[in-house]
Amino acid sequence: MALEVLPASLVPGADIGLELRRLPAPLPVWHGCVDRDAWNTAAIAAATVGGRLVSMWGVDRRGTGGGQVACVAYALPQGLAWLELTLAESEDSFPDLGGVFACAGRMQRAMADLSGLRADGQADTRPWLDHGLWAPGAPPLQHDAQPAGAPAGSVPPDYSFVRVEGDGVHEIAVGPVHAGIIEPGHFRFSVVGEKVLRLEEHLGYVHKGIERRFTELAPLEAHRLAGRVSGDSTVAYAWAYCMALESAWDCEIPVRAAWLRALMLERERVANHLGDLGALGNDAALSFGLAQFSRLREDWQRLSHEAFGHRFMMDAVVPGGTGIDLDPALALRMQRQCDVVELELRQLRTVYDEHAGLQDRFLTTGTVTPELAARLGLTGLAGRASGQGFDLRCGQGWLPYDRLGVTMSTRREGDVAARVALRFDEALESLRLVKRVCAELPAGPLRATLAPPGKAALGSGWVEGWRGEVLVSLETGADGRILRCHCHDPSWQNWPVLEHAIIGNIVPDFPLINKSFNLSYSGHDL
Repeated sequence: MALEVLPASLVPGADIGLELRRLPAPLPVWHGCVDRDAWNTAAIAAATVGGRLVSMWGVDRRGTGGGQVACVAYALPQGLAWLELTLAESEDSFPDLGGVFACAGRMQRAMADLSGLRADGQADTRPWLDHGLWAPGAPPLQHDAQPAGAPAGSVPPDYSFVRVEGDGVHEIAVGPVHAGIIEPGHFRFSVVGEKVLRLEEHLGYVHKGIERRFTELAPLEAHRLAGRVSGDSTVAYAWAYCMALESAWDCEIPVRAAWLRALMLERERVANHLGDLGALGNDAALSFGLAQFSRLREDWQRLSHEAFGHRFMMDAVVPGGTGIDLDPALALRMQRQCDVVELELRQLRTVYDEHAGLQDRFLTTGTVTPELAARLGLTGLAGRASGQGFDLRCGQGWLPYDRLGVTMSTRREGDVAARVALRFDEALESLRLVKRVCAELPAGPLRATLAPPGKAALGSGWVEGWRGEVLVSLETGADGRILRCHCHDPSWQNWPVLEHAIIGNIVPDFPLINKSFNLSYSGHDL
């Protein structure tokens, strides 16, 4: 697919000479370079037309004759706009975008930790992923970095939580170590009695070095790492990575492979919604809900294992297509399973809707108004429950979603009840999609051959996972090696909103509110 220039009339900020070229990808992804003035102007223009900040990251190209680069991706009506600002040799900072997009703050703090690139004028400069146990002055994603730990015996410095003063105010510290297998994260509550005045999070305790590890892997093998960024979204991440590589190396996958990927993505969505619906019932003392939804999810994942070799379908999405085909007999069993699950899901929805104790806990709890959601950049399922009508399967439909006619559900109440209702709606819609894919799965090959283009290349993958939009931006060198692979989880946008959702609620409601968002620690701590 040849690169094309986005018409100036469609480009926010075209009056400043912004030129974007389309990358060869199934979704419209546009790439361009800006100077410092255009970096700011483009952000304001994107916000003006209702665009959203998807992600920010740093790239160090000094090892290949370039410079340090600040990158940003915006979701616009025309698609994804990936803009780059190359810094002068003596610079290590870029203009702060926090005043335009509130969700930029933590992404920019992570850029400072990982790449050493800092946002000029950012109010909050506390480290986010660096907990004081890395060697000073050695950002791990700089090209010549030799990552090392702090000296033996070092103790992490205290994190400067914002203190709330006043009569009767006290703090409750939760984490970072939690019960069971929950990943580490610290929550600092400022409360009066049981009423929460403020919540502040501190995450990043399990920084795993994933983005640097990508540069040590062969591009045709790195999909396996992408699928392990966040295990509950393995299909979404693997698809996004493969889409990015296929974009960079200009490969069009077979039609059957695209349909099989969609089948797996929808099965992943259903599995997570079933699990969350059970957990939400349990958090409100309805253990019956947990038992029933756990049973449904277990049966669902057993069939996924039988069909695709893994309960979570890991490593089934591969560069160029899929590594596993679907047996016709299993396709029929999936359709029958959808009918059974749909019937039980509708019955359980009635139980949830008519259970007075459950509704008392759900209604008006953890409310995020549409206005606040828009201001803070709430995205994905949680965003749609607060009036933010964005779903890539609908707004930027790609094969086969452009043929399936996905129905997007939204709510405006923005409370736990709305987020529960969205899960029911989306699970039912995904069941319809799974049945249709199984019934209409086209014949053909499973996988196309990819080959490096013999020059430096960029590609981006953008997929609507069950939690929200997953982005993978990839850069390969002339020798075909991975120079940079940035993975972004929608939890980056949504974790800060959780802090607002709990304000004014009581402490015992936090587990319920937290589960209604169900954000990823792993997808955040790369």
